[in-house]
Amino acid sequence: MKRLLMLIGMLATLGPTMSVYSQPTQQTTREESKRSTRVMVSGDSLIQAQPDTAILVLSVVSQAKRAIDAQQENATKSQAVLNALKSAAGTGAEIKTSGYSVEPQRVYKEGQPPTITGYEARNSVTVTTSDLSRLGAVIDAAATAGVNDIDGITFTLRQDRSARDRALSEATREAMSKAQVIAQALGGRVVRIVEVQEEGFQRPPQPIYRGAEAMVARDKSTPIEVGSLDISSRVQLIAEVEPNL
Repeated sequence: MKRLLMLIGMLATLGPTMSVYSQPTQQTTREESKRSTRVMVSGDSLIQAQPDTAILVLSVVSQAKRAIDAQQENATKSQAVLNALKSAAGTGAEIKTSGYSVEPQRVYKEGQPPTITGYEARNSVTVTTSDLSRLGAVIDAAATAGVNDIDGITFTLRQDRSARDRALSEATREAMSKAQVIAQALGGRVVRIVEVQEEGFQRPPQPIYRGAEAMVARDKSTPIEVGSLDISSRVQLIAEVEPNL
């Protein structure tokens, strides 16, 4: 019983002390909340980078009265194109068939059912290469071997980490600059960054060459200008600002 009474006495002594200690902490938190505010800002960046990869889509198109004739003529030319591409593009290039079709060619007349006049065979090949200096030679060799439809060239950036980091860094700096401008306009300062989100990253491929039919002059090589890619990034952040109002 004596121990119980002593314990009750100690709790009674500590109770007021504990309440007095916690009260200023809650009051301080409320005061700090009143003094600060949060602002949401965004930052954008657009940088340019040199592409490191080119993608070409080349097709052999053959037409004949009979489907078998169109198919066989197309097979002969397509094999010649594949051999020429492997030689011109080099061992580091990726060459693969990306499409094949044999379709009837129809003539439509009003009030009459369509008439099949022949057949068209199409064999498409996609070439992916990092040796951009060979692009003109690749196109010339393919056209000489039998390619008569060039769907286009697309440049892209496979090793994009460095460019992405640079774009993200610039977007973040712009967002921070906006937050600091707002804080200064309020006569205060940025206390801390509450939240940061990367809203988007864009690296659109750049098609720069497109031709319905391949035509090669024997004394000239096809000129290809690689150019550059636009890489954009967007960042949104929430900053805690302590104004002086």
